[in-house]
Parts: sequence; structure tokens; C-alpha cells
Amino acid sequence: MTKKRPLKELMALASPPRSGDFLAGIAAPTERERALAQMELADVPLERFLEEPLIPYEDDEVTRLIIDTHDRGAFAEIKGLTVGALRDRMLSDEADAAFFGRVAPGITPEMAAACSKIMRAADLAAASAKVSVVTGFRDTLGLPGRFSSRIQPNHPTDDPAGIMAAAVEGLLYASGDAVIGVNPVSGSLANLSRILNALAELIERHSIPTQSCVLTHVTDTLELIRRGAPVDLCFQSVAGSEKANRGFGIDLALLEEAREATLSLGRAPLGDGTVMYFETGQGSALSSDAAFGVDQQTMEARAYAVCRRFRPFIVNTVLGFMGPEYLANGKEIVRAGLEDHFCGKVLGLPMGADVCYTNHIRADQDDMDVLLCMLAAGGITYVMGLPGADDVMLNYQSTSYHDVCWVRKLLGRRPAPEFEAWLESFGITDSEGGLLPEAVGERPMGLLMGGI
Repeated sequence: MTKKRPLKELMALASPPRSGDFLAGIAAPTERERALAQMELADVPLERFLEEPLIPYEDDEVTRLIIDTHDRGAFAEIKGLTVGALRDRMLSDEADAAFFGRVAPGITPEMAAACSKIMRAADLAAASAKVSVVTGFRDTLGLPGRFSSRIQPNHPTDDPAGIMAAAVEGLLYASGDAVIGVNPVSGSLANLSRILNALAELIERHSIPTQSCVLTHVTDTLELIRRGAPVDLCFQSVAGSEKANRGFGIDLALLEEAREATLSLGRAPLGDGTVMYFETGQGSALSSDAAFGVDQQTMEARAYAVCRRFRPFIVNTVLGFMGPEYLANGKEIVRAGLEDHFCGKVLGLPMGADVCYTNHIRADQDDMDVLLCMLAAGGITYVMGLPGADDVMLNYQSTSYHDVCWVRKLLGRRPAPEFEAWLESFGITDSEGGLLPEAVGERPMGLLMGGI
């Protein structure tokens, strides 16, 4: 009898090619060995993932979180399945939104990651499209047929006028229903507060059904809350191991403290405790020497266990930002994006994506167009909207306001319903969701002039 390989080794060998796994020395050396590992992985019973943690329970609080919060009742429906059988069940006609909603608390990140490794790109999109994860703050995200966006009005000097100009331009292109979120250059509390107040004034002055966020460290957000700043969403980058999260300067207790503080502000009229905004990205654990020999994509899925614990309003994976050490080219970025979206959705998260690449990766905008279209077809909650798809502060390429428009037109998607009603009432879109010329009325021009 052939001896069973450890799950950690098997998962790594079964992973589609990824430069980060080659860097870590755990990738399959040949396509033949990868295919054999995928066949072996398909026959692994799901229960084995509960018996054989990839990172020891006693050494890692993320592992303890995964095991201790596993819902055995939800797992009962799929308990007797193998990885391959779960994949088949997810792709069957019988698997609908209700099925995914029932079993999500019983699926661990490792189970989701294992399924993704034996799926084609089309399988990943098809399964993801069945899942509906709805959250609310000032508007409602994740409803079927909806496609939202985050306005990302970053500025190289945090100039408020520049930030507001980019934000207003995004609104005039019907972007921004997920969040208006700024990555600040300066982490000074005075600067962070200035940006937050400017965004809050824009939203309140024009009664825009959206929310704002300054993407700073959670400890900064806690201090801003103590000082009375208008914090809507609390942001934090998270990873899939305790050690990697310590590299971000966080642990689970700190995230709970931040969530409770943000909830105490009561700024979400439609919310039910969904005030957190998390970002993740393949390679973050490996970059901090905190992957423990676990493959890159499975470590990313484990980060979603952290996100799930705190019931976030939105989550997004940042795909090609980490660099070619982790995702080397457009093909790897496309594959990673589809895997991340699938894993997040089947775990019950409101998943978005930063469909992006840096200029030293072998990728281009054609690759991003392919991924963007597949993610949208797969029911992604939101993507980024930047002027010209070019982040002038972080120096990378993402998706533009125009990209959001063409995806909605191509696939018949609409913004969040409350935001869509505001766009029409403000003279930005017509009743069919089409953009109106700026000169059609005074209100859009008033937004432009009054927002800066």
C-alpha cells in the first residue's frame, strides 16, 4: 500500500504553478507530478482536514480559530464527501445559493482551497456565481445582478483637493457604491482625520448612500475613534497565520477591540454589525517567513477564516501588487484571482478584488480585462475604480471607472440599489443605468464643484 503523503505536502504539489511556491521550494517540479497530486487530493475525505491541521493547533491562533469555530451541524451535509465529490456537488445543478449558505460554516479554508486546486477556471467562476453574500451599511452590496466598486482616489501628497477631485470624478462615472477608500501617504493622525472629515462632508452634503474609509493600521483607527473622527469602516490587512498577522502588528483580540469600537459609533443605518474592511493577498505570509511550508493559495484561504470571524462589510484580495516573486505573470494572476474569489465566496465572505499588477510583472491590461470579466461573471461583489486605472501614489495598475461601466453594460449588472436610485435622482444615470452627459442638469455639476 502506498503511504499517504502529509496533507501539507499534497496540497502544495497539487497547486497550479505559482512563483511563490517555487520560491518556497514546495511546488511540484513537473506537470506530471502536479497532475498525480491533484488526482490524489481529489480522493481525500473532507474529515481528514479536521484531523490533520496544516499548521499545528497548539502553535497558531488562526488554526485554533478554524478548528474551534467549525460548525459540525453545517458540515453534516457534506461530511461523507471527498474533495473531488465536494467539487462535483458544488458544480451540480442541485447546488444553489441556499446550499452554499447552509454548508459555508462547515467548510474550512483548507477544504475550499483543496477544491479550488482541482477546478478549471470556468469551474471556479461557475461555482462562485451561485453564491450570494449580502451585506449592508448605507447601501446593500452583494445582491444578485449587482456589481459594485470602490473609488480609490489616492494622491501622492494626500492633497484633499486632489482626493476630492478623483472621488467626484468616480461618482460621475457611477462608481463608489462599495466604499470611497483612500490609502494615505502620511500616517499622522491629523492627516488621517483631515481625509476622513473631507470624505464624510462629501457624503453627507450630497446624501450619497455609500461609506468612506482611510486604509490605515487598526491601531490608528482606534485612536481616531477615541478622538471623535467620523469612522465608517475599520480597515486592516490580514493573513493566514498568527505569525504573519503579528508581522502586520495585529492579533485576533485587537481586531475584536477595533470592531467593537467601530460598532459603538452607530454609523451604519442598514448594517447588522458589518463594519470591518479587510484586505488580503497571496504571498503575504511567505514574505514574512510565516507560511510554515503551506502553499501560497491555502495560506490566503486561511486569511479568510480571520475575515469571517469578524463579519466584514467587504473583503478584497489584492492580486498582482506583491510582485513577481509571488505571482510572476498574467496567467498566474488570473488563476489566483479566480481561486481567491471562489474560496472567499464559499466560506461566506462578501468578496471583492483589486484586479491589478505592478510594472515589473509580466502582465498587461489584456490579462486584467480577462480576469475582470470572469470575476464579474462569477458574481464578484466589487472591484476598484481609479482614474485611468493608474494609482499615482502606490504606482501600480488596477481597474478604472470606465472598466466598471463597461462591465455593467456588457453583463447587464447594476450598482447597489440605494446607490443606483441616488445616481438617477442626481442626474448622473438614466432609468436604465446608462450614464448621462454632465451637462444634462445642474446637480451633477454642483456635485463636481461642491465636492472640491
